[in-house]
Amino acid sequence: MKKRSGSYPHVRVEAGDRGVVSQAGAVLLVETVRKSGLDTAISAALAPWRKPRAVHDPGKILLDVALAVALGGDCLADVGMLRAEPDMFGPVASDPTVSRLIDALAAAGPKALTTIRSARAEVRTRVWELAGADGPAADGNVVVDIDGVLVLAHSEKQDATATWKKTFGHHPLVAFVDHGEAGSGEPVAALLRPGNAGSNTAADHIETAQLALAQLPKHLRRGRQTLIRTDSAGGTHAFINWLSRRGRWLAYSVGMTITDTIHQAVLKIPKKAWTPAYDAGATERPGAWIAEITDMPDLSTWPKGMRLVVRKERQHPGAQLRFTDLDGLRLTCFATNTKGGQLADLELRHRRRARCEDRIRNARATGLRNLPLHDTAQNRIWLEIVQIALDLLAWMPMLALTAETRRWEPKRLRLRLFSVAAQLVTTSRRRRLRFTARWPWTDVITHAIQRLAALPNPG
Repeated sequence: MKKRSGSYPHVRVEAGDRGVVSQAGAVLLVETVRKSGLDTAISAALAPWRKPRAVHDPGKILLDVALAVALGGDCLADVGMLRAEPDMFGPVASDPTVSRLIDALAAAGPKALTTIRSARAEVRTRVWELAGADGPAADGNVVVDIDGVLVLAHSEKQDATATWKKTFGHHPLVAFVDHGEAGSGEPVAALLRPGNAGSNTAADHIETAQLALAQLPKHLRRGRQTLIRTDSAGGTHAFINWLSRRGRWLAYSVGMTITDTIHQAVLKIPKKAWTPAYDAGATERPGAWIAEITDMPDLSTWPKGMRLVVRKERQHPGAQLRFTDLDGLRLTCFATNTKGGQLADLELRHRRRARCEDRIRNARATGLRNLPLHDTAQNRIWLEIVQIALDLLAWMPMLALTAETRRWEPKRLRLRLFSVAAQLVTTSRRRRLRFTARWPWTDVITHAIQRLAALPNPG
């Protein structure tokens, strides 16, 4: 009778085999870079920062760091995981070389940021064209969500200050294009701000919106087909005036603070004027109602065409009421310039802005948990790297995955697809990755590679 040695089989460990590639599933991201043309675009953009006789291309260095962040890295040194697999990622610069490039780009200031952003915008247009009916603007409309995020700092860093939540760090404004229920979202702006920056600073919202619009294809940078959504932090005169300016004509759906004027208007709404609100499935939601109050408060100082819609709903168990709530029902309000349409549909469209919270959560898991560098200029470059990583994590599913897998978030993509190892086989001067058939998601990887391979090459 044999003695039990534990719940798992005993395996001896040794090093030395070169025929296995770790993080082999990252080939999906590498192929996305190649098919989108991101490598050539970034390399061309950063050519002015390449020194004579330099061994490494600055664009390749920046992309390597972005790939490492997409795979779960959170500092510049994590590029070492790519350096360990030259057969798949090619030559990777040393840590000092990476640091010198970041310092050089940071020293260039706005010039470097503009160059990187222009390259991303150029590639984004191509990716959306490749995606076709699966692209975020396939129906001719696009939704951009703007929100703030607190990034904690655990050491003294430039512009790190106390935040409104009594923490210490930075308070960036970020913007994401919503891919809808079928997908996730992709970043189009990240404005680094000190921790004490205001939540409702109109100038910062305007700058973030400008950065976001510059990332969209040219025909979507103005006009009602582009919808800007924010929470109540964006509900300021200056920001809504900017969105509504003649020649810009953007659509908006912006949360509004429940002021005393709005509260008094709600008290005057007849009971028959309230209509049922919708839940996420576009069916009537019990205990929630909406009504329009555009004609009740004085909106003469606001842009023409602005509509106010209020919602009241029963509180969830344990939730605390506010002074502005009514008879045990919580009140919320938003403004929009969309003409016509069912109120319930407009209110549901606005509430779907909450998907931006998911994008922020994913960004935290992709390099935005903290800012690893000291100077603000360096961390601005880091934010661009994080956005490139998030771009790849959004573009790859959009181009290569289908059905439910397209909605997988970065953590799930890393666990199921990127982290798998494979055997590297060279036959007829061609290198092939062989994934084990026992891995539950090998078919997902191989089918995704086939879909990417079928796309036309850039240029």
